[in-house]
Amino acid sequence: MSTNNQAEQRLLLIEKVLLLKSLSIFEETPETVLAELAEILEEEEFEKGQNIFNAGEEAHCMYIIFKGEVRIHKGDHTFAVLKESDFFGELSMLDTETRSASATASAETFLLKIDQEPFYELMESRIEVAKGIIKTLCKRLKAMNEKSVKQNAEK
Repeated sequence: MSTNNQAEQRLLLIEKVLLLKSLSIFEETPETVLAELAEILEEEEFEKGQNIFNAGEEAHCMYIIFKGEVRIHKGDHTFAVLKESDFFGELSMLDTETRSASATASAETFLLKIDQEPFYELMESRIEVAKGIIKTLCKRLKAMNEKSVKQNAEK
């Protein structure tokens, strides 16, 4: 392996660590732990309009958007449009239920995928990772509750 290839791979690892550090779910996780996590990330590319997963499919991973855009939807109803540095599917990291919504690439998209099993191993040894995912889920639950209360008040 040439020195150039090693530098490119190292830069890619650094890019992954920086991306992970920018996510709310991992903001309190030390860089050394993020480097371990970066090594287990799988890279996946999707064309515009390509399904990433469908509602009802078995779930066992989450995704981080490195580049592109993803629409989270059920049929024609769009729940969210996510962009670079957003993540989705994190419920699958804790639960083996089927997907509650579909995800489709709205543009050419490059994702980083974290599978459940290596993520569990990391959570067992690093409490910061477990705290991060719990905080994120709590924020999303609060936002859903506020939205529900607002919608009920408008009726």
